[in-house]
Amino acid sequence: MQRPPARPDRRPPPPFDASAARRLRAALGMGPDQVAHALRGSYGLPHATPALVAAWERGTVAPSHSELIALAGVLWCSPGELVGRPRTLREHRVARGLAPEEVARTVGHELHAYLRMEETGRWRGSERQSAALARLLSLSPADLVVVTGREGELAELLRGAVTTRRQAFVRPLTKIVPLDRRLLEEVLHRLHRTYQGRTATPVSRGGDPGAGGREFLDRIVEHFWTAVESRPG
Repeated sequence: MQRPPARPDRRPPPPFDASAARRLRAALGMGPDQVAHALRGSYGLPHATPALVAAWERGTVAPSHSELIALAGVLWCSPGELVGRPRTLREHRVARGLAPEEVARTVGHELHAYLRMEETGRWRGSERQSAALARLLSLSPADLVVVTGREGELAELLRGAVTTRRQAFVRPLTKIVPLDRRLLEEVLHRLHRTYQGRTATPVSRGGDPGAGGREFLDRIVEHFWTAVESRPG
């Protein structure tokens, strides 16, 4: 019986690490032709050719979700080893080799609601559900902020904290960033002091912060995570 044609995978491809694919294939002593043969014979991808495998490894074409899973099987690795640094909720899930049903069940969402969050990039979970998501996907605090779509909100709160009274922003920040309150206070103090040192005129006087101050505010989220990571102990 002839196998029915596979349905096209319309999901956007995950970030692909072409160099990892080349390295893993070479370590197995396989050529692109052997990889393509295994994709066709063992994983039902009749379109897989040595030229397609080579294009993946050059980075000119990215494998789809289903192609990446199959390639990981051929190369005896996890899908996460073939994925570049994940950025979105879906990419983090793919990197962990998890089905959407498993994530939805673990965090306590209906599947259709969870899939909607992946499509829109806007997380609608509670604090408890966010913590469960972070554990399941091994998300760092910075990753969690990004996948829940709150990086813009974080940036606005941080700008307010370094330009005005930082103490008023600690509590709102604890709702976004899963960090200890004392650590947040210490980091905000450092950022506030650094910002004030870069401004041409103290902000309390309503002056222009100058080029150094503006640049600092533009990259405030980056400076925040750097300060968190560099904290001793």
